Order: sequence, then C-alpha cells, then structure tokens
Amino acid sequence: MTEEKLESQPMDTTPSGEVNAQEESFAELFEKDSKIPSRIEPGQKTTSTIVSISGDFVYVSLGGKSEGVIDIAEFRDGEGKTNINVGENIESYFVAVQGGLKRLTTLRHGLSTLSFREIRDAFEADLPISGKVTKELKGGFEVYVGKVRCFCPFSQIDLRGFRDTAAYTGETFSFKVLEFQEDDRNVILSRRALLEEEQEVKVEALKKHLSVGMDVPAKVRSIQSFGVFVDLGGVDGLIPMSEIGWGKIDNIQDVLQRGSEVTVRVIAMDWEKERLTLSLKALQPDPFLNAVERYPVDSLVRGTIVRLAPFGVFVNLEPGIDGLVHISKLGAGRRIKHPKEVVEVGQIVEAYVQDVDASNRRISLSMEQKVEPETIVLPETGELLNGTVEKVLTSGVLVKLPGGAIGFIPNSEMGTPRGTNHSKMFPFGTPLQVIVIEINKDRGRITLSRSGVEEKLEKEELTSYMKKVQQDDREGVSLGSFGELLKAAMDKKS
Repeated sequence: MTEEKLESQPMDTTPSGEVNAQEESFAELFEKDSKIPSRIEPGQKTTSTIVSISGDFVYVSLGGKSEGVIDIAEFRDGEGKTNINVGENIESYFVAVQGGLKRLTTLRHGLSTLSFREIRDAFEADLPISGKVTKELKGGFEVYVGKVRCFCPFSQIDLRGFRDTAAYTGETFSFKVLEFQEDDRNVILSRRALLEEEQEVKVEALKKHLSVGMDVPAKVRSIQSFGVFVDLGGVDGLIPMSEIGWGKIDNIQDVLQRGSEVTVRVIAMDWEKERLTLSLKALQPDPFLNAVERYPVDSLVRGTIVRLAPFGVFVNLEPGIDGLVHISKLGAGRRIKHPKEVVEVGQIVEAYVQDVDASNRRISLSMEQKVEPETIVLPETGELLNGTVEKVLTSGVLVKLPGGAIGFIPNSEMGTPRGTNHSKMFPFGTPLQVIVIEINKDRGRITLSRSGVEEKLEKEELTSYMKKVQQDDREGVSLGSFGELLKAAMDKKS
C-alpha cells in the first residue's frame, strides 16, 4: 500500500478497538526490534544460551534470530566427554565472522586451530590463542599456533623471564598476540602478558581477604642469600632470613627446599610496592617465654661464642637465646681492651647466669670463677679473742677475728694515751687480744675493746683463785698456806 493510499483510508474509530489493536501491533513490533542486539565487536564479552549441539559446534543464541558458534572441543574433558547441555547459559567472547558464522570462544584453552587470518582477528579482538612451544631460537622460542609459525621472546615466556629450555619446549600454553605483521607474516606472542593479567586478578582477590597476622599456605619458589620467596597462589611473598627461625641458620637448605609446602604468617603488607613480608618464626614458640625457669640466676650454663663486641661477647645457649658476657666478666684476671685478647668466636665456654630479662630478651652471664661466700662465725658478747689488725682508721682499728668476722675497736677502747698514732703502733697483721663488748646482728657490727682485756683477765684470775681457796678450805688447808698462795698470786701479777 502506497503512502497516498494509506493517507486516503479513513481511520476507524469504532468501539470495536481496531485502532488500539493497531497501536498494540506497532508496540509489539518495536519491542521485538529493541531486542535485536547491536553490532558485536571482536573481543566483546557476552552471556548467551546454548540452543543446540551439533557436530563440531555448540550453537548459542545472541538475541533475536542471531546465533553464534563455539568449537565443541572447548567443552571436552580429558576423556573427550562434553559436560554441557542445551539451555545452559555460558559466558564467551566474540572472535570474528568466519564462513558466515559468528565465532566465539570461552577462553578455556585459547584459540588454537587458527589460520593466519584468524590470528589477525584474535589480535584485533585482544583474545588469547593457544600455541605449542617447539624449540629454542635466538632470543626466544618458536611457537606453532595450528600451522602458523610464531615467535615468543625469552622475556615474554614467563613472569620472571626465561629459566631453561626444557621447562617450556613441547608444552602448550595460552599466548597473547603482541604484534601482527600481515605483510611479513610475522606474529610475536607473549605468555607473560596473560600471566600478568591473571596475577592482577589474584592480587585483587588477596587484597580483599589477606591481613597482617593471618596464617596462609605457601610454596617455596626460590631461595636467596637474603631470604626465601614463596608463592601464595600466584602472588609472591618474602620470608627474610631473620624470620626463618629463632636461631641462626647456617644452611637454609637444611630447613627449606624449592617446592616445599609451608604455612607462613603475614607480618607486613605494602601493596603499593607489591611487597608481602612473611614469617615462619612467628609460628614457632618463643624460647624466651620460659627462659626464667630454664636459666635460673647463679646456674652454670654452657654455650658457644657467636659474636665478639668491644663491650663483651655473645654466647649462644640454644636456638633463639644468646647471653651477653660483659668484658669485665670474662674472668681474664686482668684489664683487657677487647674480648679477642682472651676468647674467640666458636669457642665453647661455661658461664654463670647473673640476670634474665625475658621482656627485653636479655640474659647476662659471667665467666668469672664463682667464689662461695665465706661462712662467718660471730663471737659471743664478753668473749676474749685473739685477732690481727686489718686496717687502722681515724676512729679506731679494724681487727680480723677467728671465724672470718671483722670487729671494730673504737679509739676509746684501745687503752692507749690520747693522740697515739695507731698506724705506727699497730701495723697491718699485728696480733691483738680483744674482748667483745657488743654485737649488732642486724647491722653485722662487732664492737671490741683492747683496754677491757686486762680487766677481764684480772676478773678471771680472781674467780679462779677464789674457787681454789674454797676448795682448800674444804680440804683443811691452813690460813698460812692461804697467805702464801695469796702472796704468790700477787707476786705473779706484779
């Protein structure tokens, strides 16, 4: 019907609703037309429904009457079985129109059976392709994508560059097309670009759930002189040497090997610098937790000297615990300028524990020979003793007594004229007979007297004499005899 004829037709406005029916028809057509998908660009991601499976292809609906195909090989498992059904929704990427068919891929394995033109389509769509590394060339590897010969530089074969030929030759990987030169039929591939994209996804996932203090499984990737790199599932972390264990480790190979699976604790994260610092030591018990019980003060310990310093030496007692022997406690018996004059690293020594400070992780040691304290016997008040001059003071004289105790004779108790030079009169070692006049046990002080000795002796002599007289009286000795005895005693005294 022409436009003129259409205009000449009268509009039916009867209650039968023909106008409404016409409006609904236009609305329905418009709605159907709005569902027709816009032009799909290479590399565009789409969610589609499987409408049929036939031969080598899986057919998916792209909306309206448009359909696309996906190689059925992408859905086959190792036994060649498919695990998809009609009606399932799948995500895929548009590659190109080939042979009148819109070809898509799920990217499970990357496109592999491609022609040179199809590789160009993958390059333009920024889609991965699958290729087999066949041999090493100068500067890189020969890679075949289907029957197309491509090249992958050493620097693009892995995240950390080329390791060794055997690790890649004969293997099939997914690659990204870095360069495509149609005239020269030159295709340069990169596996690293895809790995970096995968790593970014993994890093973002780790950022969301990883936190300091978390314990995570890891796998040892490489061992260096400064620490161990481990893989946390696509992201590397470093265990510094100081975080391997509490003790010094001479050979890291005795503790960890490449490929070892370990559990590590996250102790620091710096996503800006892409640094994850991990620890094995944090998962091991701290040896200082019960050091006070295991190393009581005054106990004798044995260890190996591990370091010399101007102020002393460090002695390793067990993994994670070093004690310090101050230079003054090396037991040299003389003044030394540096510990190397008397000891050396690696030497096994014995030392006494002087102090344990677990909170500051310090143990103080001494290599000086431990001298047992002398047992001092305190005399009794009034006891007469023979001692020797130890030292003369301005206020009196110190006297060493039998039993090791030191007593003090005030000048007033010396029995010498006032102003006497006691230093000349009583040099060191001079024997003196003294009497104990006072003992202060709380202060450990013994007060002696030299002048009281004579009085003490007289009293003892008189007491002895009176006992003898009483005995003679009982035995009938005459007074004359008593007089003679008294005279003899007085003569002796004079």
